[in-house]
Order: sequence, then C-alpha cells, then structure tokens
Amino acid sequence: MGKIISIVNQKGGVGKTTTSVNLSASLGILEKKVLLIDADPQANATSGLGFDPNNKDVSLYQLMTKSLDISKVIKKTESPNLDLIQSSIDLVGAEIELVDQNRREYKLKENISKIKSLYDFILIDCAPSLGLITLNALTSSNSVIIPIQCEYFALEGLGKLLNTIKSVQKIHNNNLDIEGILLTMFDSRLRLSNQVVEEVKKHFGDIVFNTIIQRNIKLGEAPGFGKDIITYDVTSKGTKNYLSLANEVIKKNTHAK
Repeated sequence: MGKIISIVNQKGGVGKTTTSVNLSASLGILEKKVLLIDADPQANATSGLGFDPNNKDVSLYQLMTKSLDISKVIKKTESPNLDLIQSSIDLVGAEIELVDQNRREYKLKENISKIKSLYDFILIDCAPSLGLITLNALTSSNSVIIPIQCEYFALEGLGKLLNTIKSVQKIHNNNLDIEGILLTMFDSRLRLSNQVVEEVKKHFGDIVFNTIIQRNIKLGEAPGFGKDIITYDVTSKGTKNYLSLANEVIKKNTHAK
C-alpha cells in the first residue's frame, strides 16, 4: 500500500510528535510495516524511540543534502514492524543548503519512492513550522493528520495551515488529502475541553477522528525512557487511545482501496 501521511501543525505543543511516535508503534503492533521519518530538527521522535539525535552520520539531513542512499539511513527500532529515519539538529541547515537546488521541494518524495513499496504506512513527523522541509513532507504525502489540542487557542493558526495545504495541492501535489483532524490533550473534567471538541466537530464534521487522545501522564513520561507508549505501559489510557486511532486509520484506508 505504502500510504504516506504527514503529521503536521505549525503550532508547537499540540501532541504532534507524541502522535507520530505512538501511532507508528500502534500500526506496527497491528502488524502493519511502518517507517517513521523524523523531519523535525528538534529530533524528539528520534530520542523518543531511544536513538541519539547527536548521531549525525545517518540522518534525514544526509539524505536531503548529501544524496545518501535511503536504505543506508533506515534504522530498525525495538518496536515491532517499525523502522525510523532519524533527525538531527543539522536539519535546520538543510533549508539553506537546498534553497538554490532544482526541484528542491521534491527531494524527499524522490527518495521515498525508492522504498515506498516495502511499507504499509510511512509517517512523517513535521517540524512546527511551514518551511522547506515541511513542504517536502507535504509534497511527498498522500494525506495529513492535523493534531489539535483541546485548549483555548486550539483553532489558532489552523486557517493558515489549511491555506498552506491548499497551495501545496495547487502547485506541488494535487493528490494531497486530509486524513483527519485529531483532538489531543483532552481532559473530560474541563468544560473547555468539551467545548473545543464540540466546536471542532461542528466546523469540520466527518474529517475529525472519532478517537480522542486523552491527557495522560504516562504519555508524557514514555519519551524520557526512549519508548513508545505501548512498550512503556501497555495498560495505560494512552496505549488504548493510540491503538484505537491506528485501527481507525487502517479501517479508513481499507475502505478507500
């Protein structure tokens, strides 16, 4: 199948990397072959899966700027069926190095096309910005997942992001679709959380995932141990939420075939 999904929001702190890591691990547990590409120079998905972001020899930066073979930068993780292309702080420099190159928006797409058939899902954890690396991710993708936290400024910046997606559709990738909007950091005790859910569902209807990611201490702890939530605590609410999301994504893509 080789479905490529970018997890994107230019607003930080919305559960983007948490979703990238744990959705990838959940799809792997459900026996899908998954590649996670960490396209964020902060490299939190890299360290969240137990890899060293300071290992700069085989990272996305090398792939984008040094024409390294993609098979050389793919690493096996400890999670079942999950591979990783790690990030490093060097990726910040890639934007500048690529700026005068031909077809610079298609660098990632050209690389992914070589290994796409080996995976059921390829997930890309985008940086919280709309720069050239994120543009490469969107140009490569079939669809996007947009995480939104259930807090006061939830919808702030969403219009800008949707406009960016529209212009990428127009110029670089006509087939880019919205996989879904994912509500994160939900706290059922707060009236505000419930209001945000209502508001988002009213605005966006069917494209909002049924699964809502609840606020959960274990989800915050797991990356500190270099583990996804399933490996860290299989009984946690976070595990239950992300397995539910993975099932929803699989079901959606089975119907779409």
